[in-house]
Amino acid sequence: MATSSNAAIPPWHRREDTWAVFIALGLVLGVTLAFFLGGGRAVSATALSIPTWSEGHKLVGALSANPFAPLALFGLFLAAFSGAALVLGWNAARYAAGFGLLFAFSILVTALGSNAFLKQWQLETPLLALAVGILLGNTVKLPGWFQSALRTEFYVKVGIVLMGATLPFSIILQAGPLAIAQATIVAVTTFVAIYFAATRLFGLDPRFGATLGAGGSICGVSAAIAIGGACRAEKSHVSVAISMVILWAVAMIFALPYASRLLGLAPGVAGAWIGTSEFADAAGFAAAGTIGDERAIKTFTLMKVVGRDMFVGVWAVVVAYLSVTRWDRGNAGAAEKVGLGEIWRRFPRFILGFLAASLFVTVVLASIDSTSGTQYAKEAIGPLKTLRGWAFTWTFLSIGFTTRFRELTRFGWRPFAAFTVGVLVNVPLGYWLSTSVFESYWLAVK
Repeated sequence: MATSSNAAIPPWHRREDTWAVFIALGLVLGVTLAFFLGGGRAVSATALSIPTWSEGHKLVGALSANPFAPLALFGLFLAAFSGAALVLGWNAARYAAGFGLLFAFSILVTALGSNAFLKQWQLETPLLALAVGILLGNTVKLPGWFQSALRTEFYVKVGIVLMGATLPFSIILQAGPLAIAQATIVAVTTFVAIYFAATRLFGLDPRFGATLGAGGSICGVSAAIAIGGACRAEKSHVSVAISMVILWAVAMIFALPYASRLLGLAPGVAGAWIGTSEFADAAGFAAAGTIGDERAIKTFTLMKVVGRDMFVGVWAVVVAYLSVTRWDRGNAGAAEKVGLGEIWRRFPRFILGFLAASLFVTVVLASIDSTSGTQYAKEAIGPLKTLRGWAFTWTFLSIGFTTRFRELTRFGWRPFAAFTVGVLVNVPLGYWLSTSVFESYWLAVK
């Protein structure tokens, strides 16, 4: 008999992963089709990009040159996201209203983040989006209809799949096994450190320790939810684990890029360290983005998405097995069995979308001549990077708006201490692996 956690997993067509993949791959296919049909201008008009500016009239001029681009971008994603909302069971009307306001904030922070002066101080769009969200989220009572549009996990998954279209599959094949090797070392070590600190040092329940360990070692919020469900952790334990992930993820957005610049790390190495030591995909993209080099984003993606995120399914099987054979011993749950199918049920589908997008674009580029390939990179991959940027901006705003410092202080010191033990293990270990053991491979990523 399967564990009861399986029943909590919604069917494939009502999962955020599924719709994030559908929407992102639809954009990749649509942009490619438009390119071959000569519709590159329409794509460029939709993929709104705000250039660097230093004087206000230049910003106004840039926006006036294509006044319909914001409406086209808004209409495209509103239609896609609202359609997904209907199937996922969200209140589509409230979501649409909330997304409209979120989109307005994204235009504002992107315009500010494109300012030359702010760029010099590394205050670009990701950090500004996070700062604006945190400031307003902790000082203003947000209406419920707006909060319904703050779908952090959904937006980041769309962005990750779009990231796949900008990362050649050859790089994934070359560096992917190395990323998985480095991720395995870090994930296992961090999980064990947090789990034993939680259970042996601070006397927390094993399920609580496993949930904290998963959040700190794999893919943050998603891992805490998946592993918490797999081992039947209490809802309050999952909530605390999520709070720990958010707290440290936000701190690392500022700490890791600053340390990388202070230590003079190459972009590829810095991105790998961030991918090894950040606790959430969205926060990691923000941190890697502030490095100011696409290589940092690529190596971060290889480490975090290809390397660490893939452990969710495996960890779910391990903790579910421990739960029903050891932690629930003597209860009815001890008679249950955990099948390997749990790996597939818990496996994050957006990773498959990421790989599919990368493979598709790589095949397209291999099928056309070099001149057409250069044009495709400019007229198709370029706009996809821009769309990816907007998806991540909505992600960072959502993180900020949903981060409540008051709530983060309610969980007591023991979970915080246990998670901090993992941080103290994870960050230096990730630095050593990225700068010493695997440095040559991360430097080779172009």
